Amino acid sequence: MYNFLILFAVSFISPIITFYVNEELRQGPVRASALLSLLVALLFYCFPNMLDSYLTKNIPVVFIGGSFIGMVSYRILSNYFLMGIAGLLFCLIYLNTSKFFTGYGGAVGTTSAIALLAVLSIPVFTKKRRLTNGMMLLRKTLFRTGKGDK
Repeated sequence: MYNFLILFAVSFISPIITFYVNEELRQGPVRASALLSLLVALLFYCFPNMLDSYLTKNIPVVFIGGSFIGMVSYRILSNYFLMGIAGLLFCLIYLNTSKFFTGYGGAVGTTSAIALLAVLSIPVFTKKRRLTNGMMLLRKTLFRTGKGDK
């Protein structure tokens, strides 16, 4: 139980920190994610006995997955709490399907994308008859009526 609480805390904090470095410190999404993930990975690489082996193995992966969520543009999601919720959802999916994705590349990024899309779809179910930003972008993309689209 102790291990899961630590992983959930890391997954909640990592997208928030990445988004902060991305937007507030103006480092860009890739640099913010790469820098923070490198720091966490180096910490556990240099000090492998700092925590038990389960946490040493999973904290860097959970942090990287959460930092993928933090790479989102502020135009799409700018609420820090919802980013944390997406991180928690990522951790929940990761912990329950990590054996399923063994051997497949891109599992962490795909799981992060699924968690972020799930959080972005919350307004669709909570607001009645209101068109959300994501739905407006989808509608605009599907039904373009520009000069070159004829």
